[in-house]
Amino acid sequence: MIAPEPFFEPRGTPFSEFHRIRALLELGHTVDLVTYPFGQDVTMPGLRVFRCLRPPFIHEVRIGPSLPKIALDATLALTAVRRALSERYDAIHSHEEAGILGVLLAGLLGVPHLYDMHSSLPQQLTNFAYTRSRIITRAFEWMERLVVRRSRVVIVICPQLADTVRGIDSGVPSVLIENAPGAGDARTDASGESVRAALGLTASAPLAVYTGTFEAYQGLDLLFNAAALVVKARPDVRFVLAGGRPEQIEHARAEANARGLGSHVIFAGQRAAEEIPDYLAAADLLVSPRSQGTNTPLKIYQYLRSGRPIVATRLLTHTQVLDDDVAVLTEASAEGFAEGILRAVADPVRAREIGMRAKRLADTKYSYEAYLNRTRQACAYLEGKQAALVAGDVA
Repeated sequence: MIAPEPFFEPRGTPFSEFHRIRALLELGHTVDLVTYPFGQDVTMPGLRVFRCLRPPFIHEVRIGPSLPKIALDATLALTAVRRALSERYDAIHSHEEAGILGVLLAGLLGVPHLYDMHSSLPQQLTNFAYTRSRIITRAFEWMERLVVRRSRVVIVICPQLADTVRGIDSGVPSVLIENAPGAGDARTDASGESVRAALGLTASAPLAVYTGTFEAYQGLDLLFNAAALVVKARPDVRFVLAGGRPEQIEHARAEANARGLGSHVIFAGQRAAEEIPDYLAAADLLVSPRSQGTNTPLKIYQYLRSGRPIVATRLLTHTQVLDDDVAVLTEASAEGFAEGILRAVADPVRAREIGMRAKRLADTKYSYEAYLNRTRQACAYLEGKQAALVAGDVA
């Protein structure tokens, strides 16, 4: 498995890689993971981790396309080639831009390739405002087409990506495995009381919580604009944001202060994965103001499982999973988002009902058994076997 990310770090794709590996091990496979020289060490029986060399002057890697990633991907390729030539592997499994390396190695070794498609590569250039160059965009489009066509099976994390695969080559099977590995890791003792106490919040203060990265596509500017409208109508509402790098937090704090939010917004910083359930439990409602992209945020599945009402923008990034029965969906505007938050705060009984329906959805459609079954189907395709398809499991 080739993963061009820091492994492990508590963010989207590394989370997905972690759960993918865990499922593969449970199904009886062994995994050699080639990854970046950054991240927390992970130990699981059947997993070996091989980290590539760290290029000079590179001490971290941020989310999205960047120049440091080019240097890191070069050393990642050297490590992957070395591993491929020193062991006898049954398959190559690659994530994100490592797909191009994966199909080349699979062809060299004469083994099948599985592409784990977490996003559309050319769309990443837009989401992260990396470049406006048509040449670079076309190169990413060409690379994506090549990887899909040379893969025996593609794992996709949302329906929109399944449409992308079909548009490239309808003959390549895609297996939909959402970033929702089930409740196996969910803490049953999560309590928001300690979080509220640590943040100096009373039990009665209406609390809206956001968890996740502070990248531009997450829509924090929309959230701050909406929060300014919310606190005018309900000065008792507080917003807690868990996530962000230190420099991003300082920028976000300045943006919040510029809107007169002051003590209404609390920045909790990056939290360990095991702390997030406590933050969700502390919330009266959970917010996802994402305004760009089409991939479903990983946080949505955690939000669903928490049983707290979700306020989210009515965009494809959310509506692939959410509807009006399990969330408060709003226009992607400050006014619309503020109105959704105020509705949830003003009618806590209805909000709780929405939250409970959301939890039921998570416990049924997004169970660990469903996750494992879809992983099993992807492996069956990879091995050239005819998968026992279940309606809705394979796109």
